[in-house]
Amino acid sequence: MHHSIVTTAAAPTLLLKLNSIVERLDVDALFPKIQPLEIELGSGDGSLLVNYARLHPERNFLGVERLLGRLRKLDRKGRRAGLDNLRGVRIESAYFLGYLLPPQSVSALHIYFPDPWPKRKHRKNRLINERFTEIARAVLTADGVVYLRTDDADYFAQMTAVFSVNQAFGLVETPAELSAVVTDFERGFQARGVATLRAAYAKKA
Repeated sequence: MHHSIVTTAAAPTLLLKLNSIVERLDVDALFPKIQPLEIELGSGDGSLLVNYARLHPERNFLGVERLLGRLRKLDRKGRRAGLDNLRGVRIESAYFLGYLLPPQSVSALHIYFPDPWPKRKHRKNRLINERFTEIARAVLTADGVVYLRTDDADYFAQMTAVFSVNQAFGLVETPAELSAVVTDFERGFQARGVATLRAAYAKKA
């Protein structure tokens, strides 16, 4: 085992400590119950993941975030809500997806309001690109889904373009129940009248 395991929501932290960043995780060992795993890449202040994990005790949820301050918010909110189906890990999203997750281990990926890198010369830094669709295909289960949200129209066009050309995915509807659960960024955008652009792609069996 190459990571510490937190077994109860009463534990001092829901944050995982990775003792190895080169070996694939044993995802079933991260939670008390073995059940479908959903991952949010860039979990912000944890508000969406905590609320969604509360709605779905029959699923496990993992928030991936680079910034420790944001992860601590997820930890605090999750423990306050008594959730034992929620964990957080501090690591860069693309690396985590590509190198630490086992094949076909995740039933859903949630990517909401990733950094748009608006300058043309910086667009290569965007998380959602053609390579991302291949990594997502590898880690998702047979009927796994990628859920996307952004406020940036140019990035949304890129997201939909790269998933549309990947024959492994098909466009699906985002469930209304999931759309109703908002992130901290989204709440701010809504208050200013900024529209959320959404898309979801299911892996074809």
